[in-house]
This record gives sequence, structure tokens and C-alpha cells, in this order.
Amino acid sequence: MGILAWIFFGLIVGIIAKLLMPGRDPGGFIVTVLLGIAGALLGGFIGRAMGFYGPDQSAGWLMSIGGAIVLLALYRVLVGRRV
Repeated sequence: MGILAWIFFGLIVGIIAKLLMPGRDPGGFIVTVLLGIAGALLGGFIGRAMGFYGPDQSAGWLMSIGGAIVLLALYRVLVGRRV
């Protein structure tokens, strides 16, 4: 059940990140989910490194969305140049 929860959480975070970053995205639904999951992991890592979260705590919504926005921006830059 943990994997399904991460996928659902990643979907929500990815959708929120896309809504906060208007514009044309080269990715679809799967990329949204993957960027959301990766953003949650990135946000948790950065939050733990900065001392916001303990080792056994997951990232908060804001850190997860921030991580997803950073990854979405990087994705736009990298994939946008190839197209």
C-alpha cells in the first residue's frame, strides 16, 4: 500500500506544480506523476538536510511541491531544447 500512496501523493503534487507553473509542458500524465514523486523525495531530502524534518519524517506539502516545481523547470529547460 505504501507504493500506491506515493504514486497518489506524487500525482497530487505534480498536478499542483503544473498549476503553479503555467505554460507549455513537454510531458504528459506519466511525467507529471514521476516529477511529483521525485519532487516529494527531493523536498524531503532538502528538508532533512536543512533540519526541517527528522530522519523518519516525510516531506511536507510545501517542500514536495517546491521540489516538483524545481524538477519541472529543469525538465522544461532540458527537453525544451531538444524539441
